[in-house]
Amino acid sequence: MRTHSRTSGLPPPASTSVALARLHRWLLVVTAVAVLLFLCLPVLIVIPMSFSDSSSLRFPPEGFSMRWYLQVFTDERWLLAMRTSLLLAALSSTLALVLGGFAAYGITRGRFAGRELLQSNFIAPLIIPSVVVAVGLYFALAKIGFLGSFAGLLLGHTLLGVPYVVLILGVAIRSFDIRIEQVAFTLGASWFTMFRRVLVPNLLPSTAAAWIFAFVTSFDEVVITTFIAGTYETVPKRMFNDLVLQVNPSITAIATLLIAVSVGLMALAATLIRRGRRRITPPLTS
Repeated sequence: MRTHSRTSGLPPPASTSVALARLHRWLLVVTAVAVLLFLCLPVLIVIPMSFSDSSSLRFPPEGFSMRWYLQVFTDERWLLAMRTSLLLAALSSTLALVLGGFAAYGITRGRFAGRELLQSNFIAPLIIPSVVVAVGLYFALAKIGFLGSFAGLLLGHTLLGVPYVVLILGVAIRSFDIRIEQVAFTLGASWFTMFRRVLVPNLLPSTAAAWIFAFVTSFDEVVITTFIAGTYETVPKRMFNDLVLQVNPSITAIATLLIAVSVGLMALAATLIRRGRRRITPPLTS
């Protein structure tokens, strides 16, 4: 009993600690992979179904065919919806980048009362349910006569993209040493010159990533579009309308295209963010 009391309070051997750490690491990896597979399961089902030669939705597909992709790219309504979605996403993401970029700089570099409240206001569309934002936009745009117009649709999608721009560029600006901006000012540069020749070149990868996030958000949006678009039809809205009427296998083809575009753009955005972190000039040494 005396020998047991002396050794019971000792820490476990180093080999046991290493084994436990390795076990925890493997459990974490297995759990992460299982959750990822669970989330990707609908995607793994939709993609093979888009290449089926069957006239109805079947999994696994009985044969291979590109008929549904050909149907999508030969249907004038789908092509018009694609053009509308691309134009809307490009314009709204560019407008969100300009507005959100200036807002991010003012919030990050500014020193004024209510700065945190203002930042929360910009991020609010990410927290509030989409249907609540859609109802608010519906009544607001109806008051100013923009409901059902392309301008109103552009304003709504810009509102969705601004929070991503503020978040991404806010982090990038905060990581950029403010003393470099101050040096530019002491050398006689105006604020616009400093912004154009010092800040923007260093934040270019993060700026591109913010634009991509806003673009994908606009391109995939369906709830707000359904409320305020009127007769304008985007790809997600067309998909939703077709699913209400009938389950057409061409939906799986356009869904696969959306998945491929979204995943590709998100991977590009992640690469740009990592490159932006390496590109930002490190703090000056005294």
